[in-house]
Amino acid sequence: MNTKIPTWVDGTLTPVDKLEAHVKAMRHKAVSVFILHKGKVLLQQRAAGKYHTPNLWANSCCTHPHWGEDPQDCAIRRLREELGITGLDPVWVEQLEYRADVGGGLIEHEVVDLFVIRCDTLPKIDLNPEEVQATRWADPAELDTDIARTPEVFTPWLRIYLRDHRASVFGA
Repeated sequence: MNTKIPTWVDGTLTPVDKLEAHVKAMRHKAVSVFILHKGKVLLQQRAAGKYHTPNLWANSCCTHPHWGEDPQDCAIRRLREELGITGLDPVWVEQLEYRADVGGGLIEHEVVDLFVIRCDTLPKIDLNPEEVQATRWADPAELDTDIARTPEVFTPWLRIYLRDHRASVFGA
C-alpha cells in the first residue's frame, strides 16, 4: 500500500502514505457517502481482505481522497470502484471530524466531507469483491437496534455518524 492521502503535518496538508497516517494517528482527509432510497440506507460490508475493520458493516461508501483530488470527484470515483454505481450526484452536507481506534494499532483521525444521495430508483450495484463483500438496505430504526445489540459488527465511523451526525445523513 503506497497510496498518498492528504494529511496534516505541522498544520500543513501534505501527501502521506495512508498506512503511515493510520499507524501514527495523523489527522487526514476522508470522504463518506450515504445512499438513501425510500427511507432506507445502503450499507456495505467491508471485504475480508481490508487491512482494517474487515467484515464490518459501514455506510454506503467511505474512502480517502488521493492527493489533490476534489472530495466530490473522490466520492464519485469510489462509488464506481467499490460498488459499480455510476450516474448519481453526491450532495455535500457537512464537514466533520472524528477520531476512532480501528484495531490493530491503527487510528482513524479524519476530517470527513460527508455526502448524501437520495435516489428515487434503486441504483444498479456491481460489487468489487476486493473492497466490499455484501450490501444491504437498512431501515434507520432497525439499524439503531442492530447497532445497540451488536456494535462490534459495525465500523466505529458508522456508529459515530449515526450518533452525532444523524440529522445531516437523514435530514432534520
